[in-house]
Amino acid sequence: MSCLHRRPKRTKSEEQAFQEHMRQVALENGKRLGLEGDPDLQFLLAGVTLVKIRSHSWKKNRFFKLQEDCKTFWHETQKPFRRNKTFTIDDIDAVRKGRQSEGLNKHTDPSVEDQCFAIIFKGRKRNLDLMAANEAEARQWVDGVEKIINNMRNLSHQQKSEHWIINCMRKADKNDDNKMTLKELKHFLRHINVEVDDTYAEEIFKKCDTSNSGSLEGDEIRHFYDLLTQREEVDVIYGNCAKTEGQMSARDVLGFLLNEQRQQASMEDALRLIEKYEVDETAKQQNRMTKDGFMMYLQHEDGSILNPAHKEVYQDMSQPLNNYYISSSHNTYLMEDQLKGPSSTEAYIKALMKSCRCVELDCWDGANGEPVIYHGYTLTSKVLFRDVIKAIKDYAFKTSEYPVILSLENHCTVEQQKLMAHYLISILGDALVTKPLGDTMPSNFPSPEELKGKFLIKGKRLNKLDAAFNNNSTIEEDTVSEEDEAADSENGQKAKPKKSKIKLATVLSDIVIYCKSVHFHGFEHAKENQDFYEMSSFKESKAFNLADTSGTAYIHHNMDKLSRIYPAGSRTDSSNYNPVPMWNVGCQIVALNFQTPSKEMHINQGRFLPNGFCGYILKPEFQRSLSSQFNPNTLTKGPWLQRKTFHIMVISAQQLPKLNKDKQKSIVDPLVRIEIFGVPADNASKETHYIENNGFNPMWNEKFEFDIHVPELAMVRFLVEDYDSTSQNDLIGQYCLPLTSVQNGYRHVPLLTKRGDVICSAGLFVHLMVIDAE
Repeated sequence: MSCLHRRPKRTKSEEQAFQEHMRQVALENGKRLGLEGDPDLQFLLAGVTLVKIRSHSWKKNRFFKLQEDCKTFWHETQKPFRRNKTFTIDDIDAVRKGRQSEGLNKHTDPSVEDQCFAIIFKGRKRNLDLMAANEAEARQWVDGVEKIINNMRNLSHQQKSEHWIINCMRKADKNDDNKMTLKELKHFLRHINVEVDDTYAEEIFKKCDTSNSGSLEGDEIRHFYDLLTQREEVDVIYGNCAKTEGQMSARDVLGFLLNEQRQQASMEDALRLIEKYEVDETAKQQNRMTKDGFMMYLQHEDGSILNPAHKEVYQDMSQPLNNYYISSSHNTYLMEDQLKGPSSTEAYIKALMKSCRCVELDCWDGANGEPVIYHGYTLTSKVLFRDVIKAIKDYAFKTSEYPVILSLENHCTVEQQKLMAHYLISILGDALVTKPLGDTMPSNFPSPEELKGKFLIKGKRLNKLDAAFNNNSTIEEDTVSEEDEAADSENGQKAKPKKSKIKLATVLSDIVIYCKSVHFHGFEHAKENQDFYEMSSFKESKAFNLADTSGTAYIHHNMDKLSRIYPAGSRTDSSNYNPVPMWNVGCQIVALNFQTPSKEMHINQGRFLPNGFCGYILKPEFQRSLSSQFNPNTLTKGPWLQRKTFHIMVISAQQLPKLNKDKQKSIVDPLVRIEIFGVPADNASKETHYIENNGFNPMWNEKFEFDIHVPELAMVRFLVEDYDSTSQNDLIGQYCLPLTSVQNGYRHVPLLTKRGDVICSAGLFVHLMVIDAE
């Protein structure tokens, strides 16, 4: 096999020198992560043999080791012609100790609970189910990986950038001699997504090669790094503000905050920022901010587009439940499409960890008397109802403490319904709401605050809620009309007659308290006949039609009742509808397919990004006040009409990822699109020109202006795309947030992947101004 490239064998002394060099690299990276000398990090760097588990019969020993970049894990594989596999910290969504994955639960014995752990990857990559030799090794693995993930997250944008660039340099150093030749330099530039002509590359190289040795090393590489990461646009801003012997005094910082960032700021705020971000101790003692300190400020949360005050729960959480938008998922059990995709407890965990507060359970009779969850009449796989409830119990409140609604789509016989009720009551325990809060019949919903850590069941109920106070029901079952989404469903299922009846077990009916499913017969009928706790589900076509023709009536309906919207069954690929028109008319439970990355999911992620990402957002006052005559389609004068002009200057981007990593010469041609979603009058989209062959530090300096009529409902989405003249542009990164959470001034915009994960080193640099329209 002489065609395979092999590195020339090192001599013993060369190998020793190489190993010492690798130790130094690991030491530097550990230091950069704030984990210098950490025993858990050293354990991972040394590597250990683990058992990789795929099934009852497939359990193989594999050696796993953290590489010197302190970011990439290497593990051996027995597949012929397959390079040994790697994955990075950026690929990991979570590490779970114990038998906390579907695979480990199925294929291992409870006796090895303490030796097991699972690595859960972002996207659709298969989990890695592992077992260590003993509990101590398993704990050290989990602790070590979690430390690296947390410390990586806490690095500043600049530190992440430096970590990324230096490790890209190491990859370009083909012969591991810690030097960089001109050829390696060109390879490195392509690796970081920038195409330069040979003349320019030679020019940079000569400028840095002060020793004329034909390669860069030590301080020469540092000089090259400084040249590469110089931000001209920041130099100009800093130059304009630094009026005190070439540096920014506390007064200069205050002037910048007041005039450029349009913040309400005091001298105390200016001094706080110097204390927080200045890296030079001498400057800090003189209450000054150097250019490096200024750069640190711009790239931390104070310089972010998202108002830092909105990163925590800042809204009033003591209002009735129906006054909030609630992050909600549809077909939560599915990992992919709704015809043949797998059902999994993992899908529930992923949704809950994204602060989804309303999940759907499509329940059917299963074998051995055990109810199952799957997409009825399709080839989707089945998952046990009890396993789903256990997973929900374990993960419901890890990212948000506010209530979770379990939306039951019940197709089970009475016997299996009784088992469903048993599992809900026994597994969820005191966290399950089984009777109204308080001692008297309520007239409206409790608040998210009152329902912290609680589960609500949405489903059919045999009688009115006041029966909960009378305790007079002795029957075990009765029939109830099945006029919910199952009735007029297009969900890839056989539609049933509209007036069909199902038998409902009393024990399951009795735990439906605040979310009783009823059919919608019109707004007038609902007003006269429906109690506040009786809610309707609307398929998207019906909901959009009502929003278009009866916007104000729909808003009034949602002032004291809950509405749930769900995607049409014709969406067999689990695609999504635009949630914004539904929020515009005050619908609370706007359910989307969380498993499908899409523009609609980006908007949903943006809507629930503020308020501590807790899954609840307080609706604007004009969607809660009974006197309101707001209609999103025909804007009249009212408190909702607060016209603003939104000025945006797209300045630059930094370290955009390569889209085709396998093609070294594939460099992106980025452009930026800005989209506004809100009431129809506010919907707009504008884009920059594209820049050829530069994903590392493209600069646009283009200005845009948007007229906004109802700012409280407006969402802003930034989209960075790779321009293609012959086909659709490819997505590089995106970020979405409500206009009301945007900070004015020079701001850093983080970028997320299509699936909503942060792209560590990438970002946009913009200038924003939201001002009252004249």
